[in-house]
Amino acid sequence: MINLGNDTIHRYKEFIEWTEKLRDLDDKIWLTPISEGKATVSEIVSHLLNWDNYLINTIIPAIKNGKGMVFPDFNSFNQKAYEYAYSGISKNSLLEEFKQTRLKLIEILLTEPDVAVKHVTVNGVENCPHTSTPYSLLYIIYEFIEHDNHHKNQILSVI
Repeated sequence: MINLGNDTIHRYKEFIEWTEKLRDLDDKIWLTPISEGKATVSEIVSHLLNWDNYLINTIIPAIKNGKGMVFPDFNSFNQKAYEYAYSGISKNSLLEEFKQTRLKLIEILLTEPDVAVKHVTVNGVENCPHTSTPYSLLYIIYEFIEHDNHHKNQILSVI
């Protein structure tokens, strides 16, 4: 069984500290794909921001209304994030928006633990097929930590 709790939330918050270091990144690197045909650093940050916003604005209200979590088609969802990265938003503004959104999500997780730990379905499935752990928002956050680290490693490969 996976141990979920404040440690998970703390680890999710720690990622903010790492993204703050990206403020010093050269603009050329910020806008360079991590590899051929892949996203840029700016697109990745926008992508992470988009997922945090989705949890705040769609998933949490669904849980509060007694519904399960429904995740959208990843490709079209991610495309919107990539477009936002090129909407004219500056590097510092995008990083600040990511930070503030992540902090808002963490505050919800800490102040509404019943929402964070409530067992719900994800796209109609009750348990993670890989771990058999019952789905909850906190479990999704646990999975998102791995997602964050995947993208962190991609970014580190270009800087």
